[in-house]
Amino acid sequence: MSTPTQVLAELENLESGMRPLPREERTVLYGCMGLLLFGPLAFGAVESWSGFVMEAGAAGLLMVWLWPRLRGEGAASITAVRWNPLFGPMLAFAGLVAFQLVTGLTSYRYVTWTSALLFSGIAILCFLLTQSLRRAEEIARFGIVVSVYGFVVAFFAVIQDLSTNGRIYWLRLPRSGGWIYGPYVNHNHYAGLMEMLFPIPLTMCLSRRLERGPRIWLALTATFMASTIVLCGSRGGVIALVVQLGLAAAYLAFPRKSPKVAMMLGGALALAGLWVLLVGGTAVTDRLLTFHSEAHTELSNGLRLTVTKDCARMFADRPLFGFGLGTFPTAYPPYQSFYTNIFVNEAHNDYAQLLVEMGLAGFGVMVWFLVLVFRSAWRKLKSGKLGVNGGLALAGSLGCVGILVHSFFDFNLQVASNAAWFYVLATMVAAPSVSEPRAKVSSKKREVRL
Repeated sequence: MSTPTQVLAELENLESGMRPLPREERTVLYGCMGLLLFGPLAFGAVESWSGFVMEAGAAGLLMVWLWPRLRGEGAASITAVRWNPLFGPMLAFAGLVAFQLVTGLTSYRYVTWTSALLFSGIAILCFLLTQSLRRAEEIARFGIVVSVYGFVVAFFAVIQDLSTNGRIYWLRLPRSGGWIYGPYVNHNHYAGLMEMLFPIPLTMCLSRRLERGPRIWLALTATFMASTIVLCGSRGGVIALVVQLGLAAAYLAFPRKSPKVAMMLGGALALAGLWVLLVGGTAVTDRLLTFHSEAHTELSNGLRLTVTKDCARMFADRPLFGFGLGTFPTAYPPYQSFYTNIFVNEAHNDYAQLLVEMGLAGFGVMVWFLVLVFRSAWRKLKSGKLGVNGGLALAGSLGCVGILVHSFFDFNLQVASNAAWFYVLATMVAAPSVSEPRAKVSSKKREVRL
């Protein structure tokens, strides 16, 4: 069995002919990756201290990137900013939030301001990664780091679930209850993270640049990560997973008419199903087949539908610009049409919450954003080749589809770490294509080809 180091060595065996990244560029790239990995481990970065770390870290990395350019040092002074089509809707969304703050349209100015700071930090990460991920080597390294990270988090989540004492990391007791899975208080948010990450090793295992050993390791990693979406008991996560696998199978199998691809996907699904049955047993299936449940201080699906109906009445009161970014918890109580002892701090439907907070203007910007993402993905995928650009587009778009489907049932995009991963994946999908390098061919392979 191959190790991640061997996989990385094979992926980096590329004839790019480019110089190593400057020190400040490496600092920015690895710093952005570090912040992305930090967020989920810090309980999803939903607390003030962890949100501040992400915001301050992003601002510091931006200064590192700007410093040599402001001083005009060497080649940095003539390095052009790499444009991404998604910067347009991001700037438009920032303008809408600024308009809410300046005109007083927000119902709670402080919350809108703090939410704006958080999204500014995420936008900075997207900008810096667009500037830093310019070569196939960096993209390959990013993919391997994410694959190893995802496997470790998934393995930890399973071990913690099997030996749980009701505390995250066996130490931290949630203040308001919850359904712990992995480093998250809410199992649905863990599922959202895995929905975005597992397509990366899944796509990499299809690369023709890799030998059989590394491909098997990546396939098993993707299978294990995906299986924990079922094990955590998230029904929205399972629906999203089914949609993702269906789209992956449709793209990979039908255009190529490859029985090997279909067999590999079928084998991965069978292995994941066996693992789920061995570890989860009937407890998981009972949970997934139960629609109405008040267990673990969750809103039942019936009440979630009621919240969505309440959101429609809120939208009718402020249809154009909404109540203000991040203000749903404070704006919702006068519209709540039912009694519960659970604090309803989110709409449990990201689309309904966006309409409430940002109105039709913000919803329109979201549609613009998504159109650009999937149009870019289609342009890179329509050739049928899974090179660096095609593979990145497939993995990123599958991850985005997963979280977008899940957003109909939960509020993953209100969790800072998951929102950061979603926007980063979308940005990488829409980023300009990198040059497709050729893998070095050994002398034995040259003889065979000759």
